[in-house]
Amino acid sequence: MIRIKVCGITNERDALRAVKLGVDALGFIFAESPRKVSPEVVKKIVSLLPPFIGRVGIFVNEDKEKVRKIAQACFLTSLQFHGEEPPFYCQEFKWKVIKSFRVKDRGILREISRYKVDAYLLDTYCIDKRGGTGRTFDWEVAKEIGKLGVPVILSGGLNPENVVQAIIKVRPYAVDVSSGVEREKGKKDYQKLRDFVRKIRRQDELLSTT
Repeated sequence: MIRIKVCGITNERDALRAVKLGVDALGFIFAESPRKVSPEVVKKIVSLLPPFIGRVGIFVNEDKEKVRKIAQACFLTSLQFHGEEPPFYCQEFKWKVIKSFRVKDRGILREISRYKVDAYLLDTYCIDKRGGTGRTFDWEVAKEIGKLGVPVILSGGLNPENVVQAIIKVRPYAVDVSSGVEREKGKKDYQKLRDFVRKIRRQDELLSTT
């Protein structure tokens, strides 16, 4: 089954709706962003979640000790680094680590291969944004990265209309969605989120029979 991560969660209602729909993980942004959320809010949301839901904290070039304190306080299961963190930085945590890369072209392959992490998250390159662009990138590059043997989480412009095409093309370990299921920044659209999850699960059924 394709794992589903919903990123940019800012409130209890969106978190619980996503979980009820059957997503696998929620992402909480602690860096500067229209979707930034405080540790206090995340602690409250996490206290309401059932077991086995992944809780991913997103950080950008953050002090390592601050990352550890937030991760412990919020009971995070994984850390996602979305900045220019070097390979050695990513290896200094006891949590599972996801390193995010903004894909511009095949040149990213040289950079990615330097990182020994638990998963690569592939997002769309944008000169003035680190994520939430609503734009896709060349999925052929994602296929090449998938050959490196590290689980790939596909992000960048995914929505209910294109997620099945993306899965067929890339066959990622997981998909990550944020702006593609929003009604406004930081607030999810339930209908879009439901359609997104249902289309992925239908595709899972088709793949399991082929």
